[in-house]
Amino acid sequence: MVKYRDETLDRTFAALSDPTRRALLARLVEEDGLSVSELAAPFSISLPAIMKHLEVLSDAGLIVREKTGRTVACRLTAQPMEQAMNWLNRYARFWSDNFDRLAAFVEEDPWPSTKQPQPAAANVQASPSRAGSARSRKGSTPRGRRPSS
Repeated sequence: MVKYRDETLDRTFAALSDPTRRALLARLVEEDGLSVSELAAPFSISLPAIMKHLEVLSDAGLIVREKTGRTVACRLTAQPMEQAMNWLNRYARFWSDNFDRLAAFVEEDPWPSTKQPQPAAANVQASPSRAGSARSRKGSTPRGRRPSS
């Protein structure tokens, strides 16, 4: 078995696994250089929780924090994402080829229809069990009346 170990890639995917961190990155895509408080504004979680998310993103190299006076601004960095995209593209080619082969197979040999044709009403005959119950009904009497003996 091949042991592929790239800690940078591991940290990148671990950081991207959380929806809050992905949302923080999406905000930075829209407007780079936001302060921590501006980044935290639309979220319903505490500022310390946002700080922890930013720490994970920073450790993964996805953002850089710059302090100016008392304000900390965050900016995106591209290198870890480029490495992740290169890794994903390598496997995307594999899956793309497999999906293309699957599509060709399905198009060449379509599945048969699962609907069974229904017989015409005139051709339907009663099953033996039904016929027997029909015979027994003919000899029965209406409810409440007893045959005279």
